[in-house]
Parts: sequence; structure tokens; C-alpha cells
Amino acid sequence: MTDQPLYHGLGRAGLDFNYNNRERVANHLELYAGWQPANQAMLEDFESRLNVAFGDHPRERLDIFLPDPAKHGDGPHPIRIFVHGGYWMSRDKEDSHFIARGQVEAGAVVVSVEYALIPSVDMTELLRQCRAAVAWTHANAGDFGGDAGRIYVSGHSAGGHVTAMLLATDWTEWGLPADAVKGGAAISGIFDLTPMRLCYIDDILHLTEDDVARYSPLTLPPNPGISILVGVGAVETDEFVRQSRVFAQAWRDKGGAVELMEVPDANHFTILEAYADPGVDLCRAMVRQMGLD
Repeated sequence: MTDQPLYHGLGRAGLDFNYNNRERVANHLELYAGWQPANQAMLEDFESRLNVAFGDHPRERLDIFLPDPAKHGDGPHPIRIFVHGGYWMSRDKEDSHFIARGQVEAGAVVVSVEYALIPSVDMTELLRQCRAAVAWTHANAGDFGGDAGRIYVSGHSAGGHVTAMLLATDWTEWGLPADAVKGGAAISGIFDLTPMRLCYIDDILHLTEDDVARYSPLTLPPNPGISILVGVGAVETDEFVRQSRVFAQAWRDKGGAVELMEVPDANHFTILEAYADPGVDLCRAMVRQMGLD
């Protein structure tokens, strides 16, 4: 039996190969384990507020990391909201606390978002929860020294997809200013959901055609006036690199101010280390996006 082409010349086997990052990066479990000391260090080195509820679902929770007031004063500080990855169906906010270091050290508040996972909810509810996290942050920024007028979003993998959706959200429907989110960084994201319905991921996601049409950022326009960073590891699979390149150009064509960064030697997991490290260009770009350089 041949692997019949389904998407950009790839059949099911080719799509499974390109989108199964755990298979492509054999030491991913070692990487997860290696990040745990850095996650713990965030709790020891910075003031934090953990498991703050922003909704009624048990997973509608935030972790907030605050910059050192001795170095950066009492604020208000710009806010970076981070959405973790896991193909919308796995992982927790605690897995990637370490990514906040470079931005917190630079003087930003970092808010890490937990959300309910598919299949316990569908994509519509997952995105609603992430938008609700932004709305909560905007409404409560003053309580933790944040600046509601300087909110930026970011996310990795599935969180990169969510980030792009947040950058295309009509915030007036949430009772917020249209420019409530000033910009964002979509890292190693999936911007066209079409291949998700055609590969192993859909064995759990069960996306509908309507989901693909409504929730593929590639087909949406970015909100006007925002800054957009798209990051991808240079040694990620061809599909992840292609998706980031195509998405960046599509949003440029729609008037977006888009910077595309292909991080040298980074794969789908180690790009998070570049995200966290204040000495690396990706982290510096996010700090610069918030006006903290």
C-alpha cells in the first residue's frame, strides 16, 4: 500500500513522522527531567503567586512570577503571558516554569497559564479558557504590579497556536480594549490545523472541519498595530519550519509587523532553553518586544 499524499505531498506516514516530535527527539524525557532544577530555581529566586484561579474549571489556574523590586521597582511592569505546549492534550504549566527567567530578570511579570486539555474539553473551550486568562490578567494586573496597558502573549508548540489565536482575537467581545494585547511570540507553533486531522494526533483530538476552518491562524488576520515574533528551531522537522515560514509571510502579507527567527541548532524541545536564556537572541527579542532592552 502506498502512502497516498494528503497534505503538501505527505501521506499519513510522512505526516506522522513530521509531527511526532517525541519520536524525532529521542532524549526528550531527559530534557524534561533536566529542566526540573531550573523550574524549582524559579520558585526560589523570584516571588511568585501560584495556582491563582481565573475561572471555575480546576485547570483554569495561573502561576505568576514577579521581578525583583530591588532591581526594577514596584512597577507597573510589562506582562508576558505564556501558554504551554503538549498538542492541546498533555503537559502542565509547572513543566516549563524555567522559561520565565530571562524575561523576569529583565523586569517583566510572567504569567504561566494552565488550561483544560482535549479530550476533556474541545478546542472551542480550550481557546475560551486561554482568552479568559488574558481577560483576567488585564482586569487584575494592578494587584501584582503588572501594567494592563502592556500585555504580551507567548506560547510553545500548541501554545504557539494558541498565541496566534490570541493575536487575532477581537478583545472588544471580552469587554477589553481592542489593543488589549500589544504583541506576542509564537514559538514552534502549528498555524494550519489541516494536518492535525490527517495524522496520529487526531486519534485523540478529533478535530472537525469547522475546527480547522475557524482555528487555523494562517487564515486569520492579525490584530492591527501589534508586534509579532515567530520562532522555530532550525533543526525542527521540515513541517514545523515550513509552517512557521508560511505563517510569518501570510501575516506580513496581511499587514502584520512580523519577525521570523530560526534558532540555530534548536529542536522542538531545546528551543525552550533559547526562550529562557537572557544571553540568547530569542529571549532578547522577547525582552526587546516589551521595551525592556
